[in-house]
Amino acid sequence: MATEGEYESILCVKPEVNVYRIPPRASNRAYRAADWKLDAPDWSGRMRITAKGKVAFIKLEDKVSGELFAQAPVNEYPGIAVETVSDSSRYFVIRIQDDNGRSAFIGVGFGDRGDAFDFNVSLQDHFKWVKQETELSKTAQLGDSGPKLDLGFKEGQTITLNIGQGKKRDKPRPQGAGGFGLLPPPPGGKIAPPPLSGMSNHNTVPQTGSPTTGCLLDLDSSNSNTVVQSSPSSDLWGDFTSTTSSVPPQQQKPTNWIQF
Repeated sequence: MATEGEYESILCVKPEVNVYRIPPRASNRAYRAADWKLDAPDWSGRMRITAKGKVAFIKLEDKVSGELFAQAPVNEYPGIAVETVSDSSRYFVIRIQDDNGRSAFIGVGFGDRGDAFDFNVSLQDHFKWVKQETELSKTAQLGDSGPKLDLGFKEGQTITLNIGQGKKRDKPRPQGAGGFGLLPPPPGGKIAPPPLSGMSNHNTVPQTGSPTTGCLLDLDSSNSNTVVQSSPSSDLWGDFTSTTSSVPPQQQKPTNWIQF
């Protein structure tokens, strides 16, 4: 029940609600609104839903004077204090109590389905909040009674920090224009020097002998006394002259042929 000193909050107010006397339940089956006299309600007035602490109160009041007709304390929802009917979403069965603790079950109904929806949601939201508050209070109690984590230093305990001694990062290798890294030269290899700037291709004298020919001549010189040496021609244009002179002259055409 609600304790003294707690304030009362209003959850929902509906200006029109009908109250019906319902027959006693003969079995465990759900209530049916069709068994009531829906065309002749026993009382009509205003409904106001309030909350005081964890308990909700459904109050039926007069429309004009606000005099209390009956109230139903609700400790949980859904529960025995508020039940739905099986054949309609606009009618409910509530358990009302007086100051002496006497209780009775009556039927209430709304003319609009929206009012019935608001009645249902207001009770659901209140007890959802009650459930969250209960879980938070249990968690707080377990936290206070549980063992506390001691993060302080013990007597004589020290800590060492290494600052500025991180691993050195490898410098990135330069990349060429194509996006590939330059490969290092092979071990023991030599790079040929570039040609001299003063030399030109027109002043280069070709050699007649190839390296392969020279090697063969050296091998042949051990078995023969004749040494074959290849000497370049003193005249660079001699080869072209000899080639030109070896070509036989063209014969002259006979004069007796008619020129076309």
